[in-house]
Amino acid sequence: MTSLNPIVRRPTRRVMVAHVPVGGGAPVVVQSMTNTDTADIAATTTQTYELWRAGSELVRLTVNTEEAARAVPAIREKLDAQGCNVPLVGDFHFNGHRLIKAVPECAQALAKLRINPGNVGRGAKKDEQFAAMIEAAARYGKAVRIGVNWGSLDQELLARMMDENSRSAAPIETGDVMRHALIASALDSAQRAQELGLGADRIILSCKLSGVQDLVRVYRDLASRCDYALHLGLTEAGMGSKGIVASTAALAVLMQEGIGDTIRVSLTPAPGESRTTEVQVAQEILQTMGLRSFTPLVTACPGCGRTTSTVFQELAQSIQSWLRAQMPVWRGQYPGVETMSVAVMGCVVNGPGESKHANVGISLPGSNETPVAPVYVDGEKTVTLKGERIAEEFQAIVLDYVKRTYGAEEK
Repeated sequence: MTSLNPIVRRPTRRVMVAHVPVGGGAPVVVQSMTNTDTADIAATTTQTYELWRAGSELVRLTVNTEEAARAVPAIREKLDAQGCNVPLVGDFHFNGHRLIKAVPECAQALAKLRINPGNVGRGAKKDEQFAAMIEAAARYGKAVRIGVNWGSLDQELLARMMDENSRSAAPIETGDVMRHALIASALDSAQRAQELGLGADRIILSCKLSGVQDLVRVYRDLASRCDYALHLGLTEAGMGSKGIVASTAALAVLMQEGIGDTIRVSLTPAPGESRTTEVQVAQEILQTMGLRSFTPLVTACPGCGRTTSTVFQELAQSIQSWLRAQMPVWRGQYPGVETMSVAVMGCVVNGPGESKHANVGISLPGSNETPVAPVYVDGEKTVTLKGERIAEEFQAIVLDYVKRTYGAEEK
């Protein structure tokens, strides 16, 4: 996908998270997080594998107990045995310093440690416990995400900044103080990490909030003040359409401005819903913005009084699901197929035009139209389908196009 006005990415340092580059001009990386008990090796391995198959390029695991820490190397081993080389990120809160000391093999199996400055320790212990985590990362050559969150912001820092603001001759609003505190926590922690021996090319920063406008303001400010790689995400985005819309609104604004090197869409899954939904949403945000391509996307009309039949809706849904299901295999067999465009249209008004703009398109008959469906390939009408097997025949045409256009033997 191309753009008339390409997005200019903000220059950042490149961080290698195992074999995955983050920042430094590398493509924006999609990541996700398991919601299984990490101590349950089988369940966590299965979900991590599913997230990787769906396209998650980094997967974060909760490491909150010694049992979870001891499970991490086993999970890594089982994933490797399945041919899954996705880098694992350890999510540490409160007791990470103790777990890393007790189970050093956990840190060795991880590609990145996530540290929250707001709960790494209190008072005099904070520096000591933060240092223990950073020194372990430096010792084992691991990347670190210093992840600040407004729900667990360093209360000592916030209180100090609130006091300073109240004594100021020109005090600012409380919300502004909180946003400044988030940024100060991230930047001060990054500076301290470097003083402890962790290179700037091992550091990724994040400042997560749950409000769209707050998130945009904080990341704009943060990006103007450093060249660290940045992880984007709207924390506690919510469920369903609310979570999707809120995340898209925030991340799209920032990425359009060139801000962001890796993203996560933090959706609350519905009961029984696959965790992979958040990976799909993150991919579609990047793809619709023209930043990356992951899977062929289907253009389809919304329907109107001309399209009282559900045929075009059913075909659009089945084709999109089929294309996504093929991608784990197609990525290796048909390089470039992720950029293919497909159109499934419902009537004669925009159907032929949109179908011609796609690599492969079909214009299905609307209400009271002749029951035939012209198919266009790279802008040229090739065949007219009719009868009960239009869906199967169109899918076969798409598959033939993939093989002819992206197959290695044809190049």
